[in-house]
Amino acid sequence: MIFRLDKRIVFPDPSLAEDDGLLAVGGDLSTNRLLLAYHNGIFPWYNDDTPILWYSPHERFVLFPEELKISKSMRQVLKSERFKVTYDQNFNEVINACSSVGRKDQPGTWITDDMKQAYIRLHKEGHAHSVEVWENEELVGGLYGVQVGEVFCGESMFSKVSNASKVALISLCDTSNNKLIDCQVYTEHLESMGARMISRKEYLGILQNNGE
Repeated sequence: MIFRLDKRIVFPDPSLAEDDGLLAVGGDLSTNRLLLAYHNGIFPWYNDDTPILWYSPHERFVLFPEELKISKSMRQVLKSERFKVTYDQNFNEVINACSSVGRKDQPGTWITDDMKQAYIRLHKEGHAHSVEVWENEELVGGLYGVQVGEVFCGESMFSKVSNASKVALISLCDTSNNKLIDCQVYTEHLESMGARMISRKEYLGILQNNGE
């Protein structure tokens, strides 16, 4: 059963989600609603042609920082100091790049203008963060997401040159105290770096027991 949200800032039990993870429709992207969603393992994922759709997948694709895999070639890239990494220096540019960079087998973007503004508000209030990767003073890669205690809920990443997004993720793993990085959706790219599926129950357990 798919639940229809109204003005009340509430969500149904995540375990009631459909097989594809769809839990609810409607509502808004207010800061309070988004924070409630992330604290309960729920996130918005939709496009301009649909109402706001809220998901809570039965399995979650995640990366435990201690399980991060760095290839020999990637270690050489890191050692070369070709890239400079910063944090929360240009959140707006990162989210704009994530929404505009072309992706294989994906004709459009789910990062709508309303989504951008919602996450920019979250960033201004200290809940959303970005990692920027620079090459010769040009922003060439990065990622952004929402911080829930010691869980970083990754939303999107981009790369304009080879390996830039990998550098962002590796830096996030190395320089933070996160117990878990939520990657949400499976990709071969992230699996090769150590990400794996866990059950919703395990994911929610980590969310509810992590330091905030």
